[in-house]
Amino acid sequence: MVEDEQALAGVLRALADPVRLSVVETLGHGPRAAGELAELAGVSAPTMSKHLRTLLRAGVVVDERRAEDARLRIFRLRGDSVVAVRAWLDQVQAGWDEQLAAFARHVEDRREDGVDR
Repeated sequence: MVEDEQALAGVLRALADPVRLSVVETLGHGPRAAGELAELAGVSAPTMSKHLRTLLRAGVVVDERRAEDARLRIFRLRGDSVVAVRAWLDQVQAGWDEQLAAFARHVEDRREDGVDR
């Protein structure tokens, strides 16, 4: 469990940066080359390289090199990192829903008892 929590924390830290978040949104539409991601994000190639390294280390993206041009790196999202964030958000939402339902029951119980404050 601790390992899963650490992995999730790494993903969330990686997504906290606006440039990296925009890269993830872009990659949600399909794989892209590093240079294309830099151009779309409006940053230099070295800056994009740093962002992509962070996303790679966090397990958010993977890169591939094509046989026809090994210098060209194509990046795509790793689905399981997105699934991990979604699962965590679902747990948080379930907790909120439970608390809200408990509050609603409390209010209804007070109304039924004639206590309206």
